[in-house]
Amino acid sequence: MTELFEHELPTIPRGRSSVFELPTGLMDMAAAGPIHRLKYAGGHVGWIVTDFQLCRKVLTMPEFSSRPDLRHSAIHEAIGDGQPPEERPGMFVGMDPPEHTHYRRIVAAALRLGEMRRLQDDIAERARALFDSDTGERVDLVSQVASPLPALVITELLGVEEEVSHTLSSCLERMLSLESTADDVRKMFTVIFDELGAVVARRQEDGGPGFIQNMIDDGQLSHAEMTSIAFQLYTAGHETTTNMIALSWLYLLNHPEAVAAIRGSDAAVADAMEEFLRFFSIIQFGISRAALTEVELGGVTIRPGETITVSLPAANFDAQRFSDPHRLDISRRDRGHLAFGFGVHQCVAQQLARVELTIALRVFLERYDDFTLDSYEMKSDTIVHGLNRLFVRQSGTDRP
Repeated sequence: MTELFEHELPTIPRGRSSVFELPTGLMDMAAAGPIHRLKYAGGHVGWIVTDFQLCRKVLTMPEFSSRPDLRHSAIHEAIGDGQPPEERPGMFVGMDPPEHTHYRRIVAAALRLGEMRRLQDDIAERARALFDSDTGERVDLVSQVASPLPALVITELLGVEEEVSHTLSSCLERMLSLESTADDVRKMFTVIFDELGAVVARRQEDGGPGFIQNMIDDGQLSHAEMTSIAFQLYTAGHETTTNMIALSWLYLLNHPEAVAAIRGSDAAVADAMEEFLRFFSIIQFGISRAALTEVELGGVTIRPGETITVSLPAANFDAQRFSDPHRLDISRRDRGHLAFGFGVHQCVAQQLARVELTIALRVFLERYDDFTLDSYEMKSDTIVHGLNRLFVRQSGTDRP
């Protein structure tokens, strides 16, 4: 690898030419080699990995830490991977085993696939109600359905009041925006934690339903730990799912032949969902780890204290792993993508996300003939790839 002066080092590719393209320059970087020097937002010089196998390796190696106090952000002084800018009890996404294992086991028990599948009818009912709540000719499917649906599901699962959910959603959107200052981000984190902390306190008093109450009854965790876990579940179960839903609908609106291919087949919808997850790879700037010791990786030496960014989009477009990766193939049956990460920190809410996305696709297909694509607006200032708006024009066709 040719050594570059610090002022010559690349920063992480950010802009996109279209919603269906990866960040400009990312695949050129990947084509030049599996691992590269990278200049981070605060001036730190670290690395970026673009090779599928190396990305998986980094995410399983104990030599690389998830601790936020050791890592740097490639894109923003404070946002990082969406974790609080300071350590908090119970923030297991920023912990290493064995501390991480302790908390994750508690959360994973509530989010098993079987448990999530039992929510399907309720989620479908909510989705249909949201679709039917606006009878106007021109409707924004993001604000009308794709955004409120995951928020309603995760807040009900947690036991959070609906009015609190509106505050949390607004704060989360600002928290993940690259246009927010570091002070803005810290303020939004504080508001979210204060709101969720108040919910935990209310559940301790009134014994209302939901996962927060389950944690209280279990008696293993402090108020601060329960608040942190509620924060992690809320963030994992909201913004990413919203944007996956919207992007998937946009693709189907542009490809009626894809609708015909998957309509009426649960297996075909499942294949399409997994391909949407791979193709859109909405954690568009990847996830970072900090080297605890000297590590030889991909022909280079990673030194202790250096941050390495695992590019999930580049990994999911690695031609050595996926055939014709730049083609969105809804019949592709290869489920080995890294959209949810890999290893011990693989997204704990992935089964909930899959269930929600599957139902969102099914209910959308029920109404597909009512809709004509009007316009859409791509996000350009957030760590999650997606849509700000997805406008459709709807007919008066009778609905099922």
